[in-house]
Amino acid sequence: MSSAPRVLNQWPGVIAEFRPFLAGLSENAANVTLQEGNTPLIALPRVGEAIGASVYAKFEGLNPTGSFKDRGMCVAVAQALAQGSQAVVCASTGNTAASAAAYAARAGVRCGVILPEGQVALGKLSQALIHGATVIPVRANFDVALLLARQLADQAGLVLVNSVNPLRIQGQKTVAFEVVSALGRAPDIHCLPVGNAGNITAAWLGYREMRARSGGGSWALPQMWGAQAAGAAPIVTGHVVDAPETIASAIRIGNPASWAGAVSARDESGGTIEAVTDDEILSAYRYLAAEEGVFCEPASAAGVALLMKKAHLGEVPADCTVVVTLTGHGLKDPDRAIAQVELPSPVDPSLDAVAARLGL
Repeated sequence: MSSAPRVLNQWPGVIAEFRPFLAGLSENAANVTLQEGNTPLIALPRVGEAIGASVYAKFEGLNPTGSFKDRGMCVAVAQALAQGSQAVVCASTGNTAASAAAYAARAGVRCGVILPEGQVALGKLSQALIHGATVIPVRANFDVALLLARQLADQAGLVLVNSVNPLRIQGQKTVAFEVVSALGRAPDIHCLPVGNAGNITAAWLGYREMRARSGGGSWALPQMWGAQAAGAAPIVTGHVVDAPETIASAIRIGNPASWAGAVSARDESGGTIEAVTDDEILSAYRYLAAEEGVFCEPASAAGVALLMKKAHLGEVPADCTVVVTLTGHGLKDPDRAIAQVELPSPVDPSLDAVAARLGL
């Protein structure tokens, strides 16, 4: 039997593409990959026209499990495997669970997931389950789930693959490498949702490293703009939120693990972290889908909501370049999408009836 044909010019995934820049990854670590990374930078012309800027979406929802988590998860799981671990564990509001379960399955190791009961979108829960993770719902919020995951990792010798794992941040920083490669420089503003705060921390690290490797280059570092949901905005208010509440479940976190990193990214970049309401998030969510053809999950739209809010206040510089990270795909939470529209009633199976429904 002949061997399988070699695939030519295939993107190799985050580890193979960026291995020399992934600090802490063992030299013998395997390339645990589902071809994550290399996500498109999509122009958002209608958003740009509305605010007087050039706006692009880094659509991380087109990663293999549908979220940005895959960038860091492949690295964290590869390192766990290199260390001889046979199991990983995480706490999650959904996307981390889906990613950890998929990459654990790819690597052939066990995966335990601790979830806040009733607070995870079905699309994400189904991913964790179908990939074979042991899913444990707890009657508590995410912050308690993370504490349990940390304790379990320490007690049982498991590898914790939440964003407190520095290998996760190393993988996630590569989003900045790709943005600079696509634009030829950093954007003026990089806007993104903030939940557990690993993403803003990682993106800022990536930009700083990219600029350092270029010897300073001719481009400036971006301002980092972070968006928290108003009901889950501990960094904005300056204190832990004991009972965070928002429709944007992916950022429903009251005590971010990477709080300090997010504050550093904000302050060092001259940026901001501000709150947006659920109504503002859903408005941006619908706008992206209906006007730009981009379907992201609600939490992903928080960055766009902040951008449009700041533009309304006259706080977006004219003709600047903005990149907005859309962290997850809309199919992660189909129930939320259905709740935003009116389901059509059936018509008779006739040409006249169908034409009439189309207004012809």
